[in-house]
Amino acid sequence: MTSTNPYTYDKDQKVLCFHGPLIYEAKILDRRQETDEQNASYPIYHVHYQGWNKKWDEWLDGTRILVWNEENLALQKRIEQFYSTKKGLLKKNGSPSSLDPNANRKRTREELEKEKEESDFLNKPEIQLEIPEPLKCQLVDDWENITKNQQLVPLPREPTITQILAQYKQYKLEKKSGKTWNPDLIDEVSQGLCMYFNKALGTMLLYQFERQQYSDLRRKHHNKDMTDIYGVEHLLRLYVQLPTLIAHTAMDETTISVLTDHLGDILKYIHKMRKQLFVSEYQNASPSYVSIVNGN
Repeated sequence: MTSTNPYTYDKDQKVLCFHGPLIYEAKILDRRQETDEQNASYPIYHVHYQGWNKKWDEWLDGTRILVWNEENLALQKRIEQFYSTKKGLLKKNGSPSSLDPNANRKRTREELEKEKEESDFLNKPEIQLEIPEPLKCQLVDDWENITKNQQLVPLPREPTITQILAQYKQYKLEKKSGKTWNPDLIDEVSQGLCMYFNKALGTMLLYQFERQQYSDLRRKHHNKDMTDIYGVEHLLRLYVQLPTLIAHTAMDETTISVLTDHLGDILKYIHKMRKQLFVSEYQNASPSYVSIVNGN
């Protein structure tokens, strides 16, 4: 009786791996089996990123590893292009004193106060939300559909953001195993998420091509919150911005830790239910819509 090979990848195999938002070339150095909380075994892989110092070598489960093929190499380029268009996302932190020709002049009181504000901001507790790799790919598809293909998310969406968060709450309360969640805290986090979305949508979450659609919806549904119009596609964009938004609040480290836990769990639910939540096809914008956007 032959045993089934539990491994997807072999030692010394050349692969592609997610590290942060981008995909890099890597090599499998070793592999072994781990056991989860339910005593089920799963494989993990020790990988080395090509051209990187070995201090970056790490053990990963299979979710961050991709087969080396033309399709995934194309995905690597698409993701790199997506993030390179986002202002500042791929910029390295330079040394202001070495770049600023006025660095040695006497600073004004206003400049010193601004520096203090920036220092206080940088010293605030940091929120980190790990977006699963399939959802990172979803962000890239979303960007390409709108900015390159001139397509739109069909709106109003079904389910809406409000409905998704209600479904999430029901899912957590009905789940028998795992961590117990406080329903009042779920409501509080969901309400906060909706508040952030409604405030950020028009200023931070839209591509230029979508702004006319947003204006039309605001006029047509002026008595509705945008969380009752938009769906998971735009909620996922909010998740990219949340660390920055929350960093500007006065929350303490304990509150941010609890909030991060809940926001991360909602993201896991979105990942788990992604086939049911994300729209299957974007709609082509009408010629008249394109004409308005282009100012014709």
